[in-house]
Amino acid sequence: MKSFLDRPGLSHLSLPTLGSKSLPDAFNSGNDLRNREKNRYRDILPYDSTRVPLGENKDYINASYIRIVNSGEEYFYIASQGPLPSTTDDFWQMVLENNSNVIVMITREIEGGIIKCHHYWPISMKKPMELKNCRIFLENYQILQYFIIRILQVVKKSTGSSHFVKHLQFTNWPDHGTPASVDGFIKYVRYVRKSHLTGPIVVHCSAGVGRTGVFLCVDVVFCAIEKSFPFNIKNIVTQMREQRYGMIQTKEQYFFCYKVVLEVLQKLLTLD
Repeated sequence: MKSFLDRPGLSHLSLPTLGSKSLPDAFNSGNDLRNREKNRYRDILPYDSTRVPLGENKDYINASYIRIVNSGEEYFYIASQGPLPSTTDDFWQMVLENNSNVIVMITREIEGGIIKCHHYWPISMKKPMELKNCRIFLENYQILQYFIIRILQVVKKSTGSSHFVKHLQFTNWPDHGTPASVDGFIKYVRYVRKSHLTGPIVVHCSAGVGRTGVFLCVDVVFCAIEKSFPFNIKNIVTQMREQRYGMIQTKEQYFFCYKVVLEVLQKLLTLD
């Protein structure tokens, strides 16, 4: 299996494109003057048809619904940019409105001296985070080798109702490239899947396309492997790219998807 990874042909894997087809949709909402400051990066915007609408007015947030179909089963996610200080309220509104119980965070707040994501959860268990429409409590946390588990309680101020969220932050992704070891990422993806109960899994890195795309792809493939379903990584990535522009940004990230999957298959072979 390792020899397969080292084959010259695999090093020349090319990212799937939409071919000669035009982009699936426009970015009118993201380009609207009222919404431009809500985008972390001006060139990473959600398609109008798959963007996540907020509230009755369908307000804007830089996040996309992603539905991936494999072997007749659908996997449902929200791919989002990392919240900005000005979009933290919107982010939590999105989590509540979609009844999501898991947030996947694949970045640190600052990497290489550059701000990648706002700290949008409470720093201390002693003091909740006060937002416009909700109050967030850090109920518990556990720091593991590769990721941090946080249990958050989100209380809506208007009703007093509570919603519990598992916030799972992967901390082993380097500033550049991809993790040298796949073991930690495998454990992380499996823990996320085990933790998921309701709503789409909310996944973000900084832009919500690179590392986020890797997670979505690997999660779908892991589910297929567990059920002995066939899968096609290229097809999975193509589906993602049809729903959010730029999903999986680099060839290195695309190669990492194969590397993780091959490691899992190799371990299964050794068990047989």
